[in-house]
Amino acid sequence: MLALEELGQSVWLDYLRRGMARSGELEGLIRDGLRGMTSNPTIFEHAIAGSTDYDETLKDPALSQKTDRELFEVLAIQDVQEAADLFRAVYDRTDGADGFVSLEVSPAVARDTEGSIAEARRLWQAVDRPNLMIKIPGMHEGWSAIEHCLRESININITLLFSVEHYRAVSEAYLRALEARVREGQPVDRLASVASFFVSRVDTEVDRRLEALGGSLLALRGRVAIANARLAYAAFLETTHSARWRALASSGARVQRPLWASTGTKNPAYSDVLYLETLIGTDTVTTVPPDTLRLFEEHGTVRLTLSDDPGDAPEVMEALATGGIDFADVNRALEEEGVAKFTASFDKILGVIRQKRRT
Repeated sequence: MLALEELGQSVWLDYLRRGMARSGELEGLIRDGLRGMTSNPTIFEHAIAGSTDYDETLKDPALSQKTDRELFEVLAIQDVQEAADLFRAVYDRTDGADGFVSLEVSPAVARDTEGSIAEARRLWQAVDRPNLMIKIPGMHEGWSAIEHCLRESININITLLFSVEHYRAVSEAYLRALEARVREGQPVDRLASVASFFVSRVDTEVDRRLEALGGSLLALRGRVAIANARLAYAAFLETTHSARWRALASSGARVQRPLWASTGTKNPAYSDVLYLETLIGTDTVTTVPPDTLRLFEEHGTVRLTLSDDPGDAPEVMEALATGGIDFADVNRALEEEGVAKFTASFDKILGVIRQKRRT
């Protein structure tokens, strides 16, 4: 992790469980170079259902009148607060550039602009930590919510991004929010945002479509997610090299770093560290499941693999379109799948809490 940090990439852990914070395990990872954590409903589902870490809180008589949903929020907020406190030294040492912990709005408001704004505000106030990021999905309905929250100085982790088109849209939302704050005389030097661009899920969906079509298109298997991410990184560099960005940077603004998410390899035919090794670049974040991080530390290669040259990425995406696969439809399918998965996990969390409270 420290070697990646020297190349300009921060490693965040795509996992959060309170036992890590309370046992000293998280402190050890931070010493080894971990620079942040991300959470989502699926992560909390596994943590609450798969451990006894939360049982004492679930038995607390003072919380007995809370609904299952309210009790889940108590658990999640406690976890994020404890993790954020441990990362606070990183946040302070980097002048607010790193050391963030993310908490996601409910999947129920994923396509609800006003609902996302209200929930982001409420969670931001409840956690009350400067190194918190609120996760808002990067679907069309979320774009104005993201801009609105950033204007209110709420750090935002934009999640469920699959296409360069949507990446450019949330990048624009960040720029507009910064420009509005500068016009209003508001500080921008501590406002932070990352754009979480998913990778392995893209290959899973695209490979399924390639295999259905067959023929020469099969040569594109395992290549589209990386090509797509390279084009997103090229768009990031285009923005940060612009006169518009230089004007904001002169006011103290920080770049909105691309964050590579869904980095665990799902296809056993591919390298188990494929999405880490091929997406190492300056001013980026990679959020990694614990097992994938362990594999990368065992046999991953650390070298810069992202630059201002996207290589053959344009040709890969053009070949995909020529072969009859509409990436806009891939994006739509992945967004719907992402929201559905998080909704299912959220429902399971409430079921687990309900059952544990009974027993």
